[in-house]
Amino acid sequence: MRVFLRRVTALIGFVAALWIIQAVNWATSYALNDAFGLIPRHVSGLDGVVGMPFLHGSFEHLIANTAPLLLLGALLAATATRALVAMNVVVVGFGGALVWLLGSSAIHIGASGLVFGWFGFLITRGLVDRSPVTLGASVLVGLFYGSIIWGVLPGQPGVSWEAHLFGAIAGTAAAFLLRGHVHAPRMRDVDRP
Repeated sequence: MRVFLRRVTALIGFVAALWIIQAVNWATSYALNDAFGLIPRHVSGLDGVVGMPFLHGSFEHLIANTAPLLLLGALLAATATRALVAMNVVVVGFGGALVWLLGSSAIHIGASGLVFGWFGFLITRGLVDRSPVTLGASVLVGLFYGSIIWGVLPGQPGVSWEAHLFGAIAGTAAAFLLRGHVHAPRMRDVDRP
């Protein structure tokens, strides 16, 4: 239980940091987006691979990402015992690199690529691991967030469908790459008095 609480505390800290960054970004007329957003195929925009999930175009944009980050993040905290950092590196690094290589000419920002990465990871991991816990998490994610899959299709102006698509692909890849390292909790991972 202590491990889960530490993970949830880290998740809440991450989301709080997003809100603080958004307040600074808003106060500077969104200068951070220009400075640290992902700009495809421009060396100056390469730092956006890491910066993109921390930046948003408005408070409404961040609000739209906050609930899925908290819910999917809590499921990750509850069902994964190892390699959460590695999974996030794959989602942010691989997904962001694909956006940088193949994305449309725009400044790509927002944590939705991370949301789609976590979605892809949770769904795929349940199918790969086939444990009752991970399958249950997959079903919950599918029921509550299955409709977000339409966000990987182009069509909505101002929305980086590429970040959604490549985030989901990266999350799916992480589930396969880390299959021996991320699984349902084992007895030795349970806190002992």
